[in-house]
Amino acid sequence: MAARADRTPPEPIFPTPLAKVHWLTAMDERLPLRNKPEYQTRIEFLKTVHYEATRAGLDPQMVLGLIQVESGFKKYAVSSAGARGYMQIMPFWTGLIGDGDSRKLFDMRTNIRMGCVIMRHYLDLEHGDLYMALGRYNGSRGKPEYPNAVTAAWKKNWAWVPEKLPPPVQPTVTTNAPASNAKSSSTPVPGTAPAPKR
Repeated sequence: MAARADRTPPEPIFPTPLAKVHWLTAMDERLPLRNKPEYQTRIEFLKTVHYEATRAGLDPQMVLGLIQVESGFKKYAVSSAGARGYMQIMPFWTGLIGDGDSRKLFDMRTNIRMGCVIMRHYLDLEHGDLYMALGRYNGSRGKPEYPNAVTAAWKKNWAWVPEKLPPPVQPTVTTNAPASNAKSSSTPVPGTAPAPKR
């Protein structure tokens, strides 16, 4: 995978356009405004997270919890160990799955894509065990603090149950009332010829 600086965020795929609006609206309301005060920036961030997480076969809600714990949603976060950006990617990864330019770790899409690819890699290594994969991601495999922190952030702040939409309204067909209650009408029923005049 070559790391790229994409200016336009990808469009995530949802079952319906309304489901997309519901998800973006709900997640936007939960993002801390201090790090992302501009609406457009928040929406681009959320679209990127959903797209890249889904692309890597990860739950976007879990990825949001991971980003909260890793960087507090700070694009330019740098850890004491040198990890960078939203998902706190170590620069050596750019040589393994990118073009070697660690400056691109501050690009939103590059950082989130790499973080999701790395998390997917660790999840595969751990045969789907999220607890162990999160430990690998943080470099603390087998210790409970980090996996528990991500899981708590995910469940407390980012849990999402799609709204169940009401079924579409079906047109109703009325039958003629019994002859005793029927009233004559001069208005023809659509699709029929008017009654002859007497």
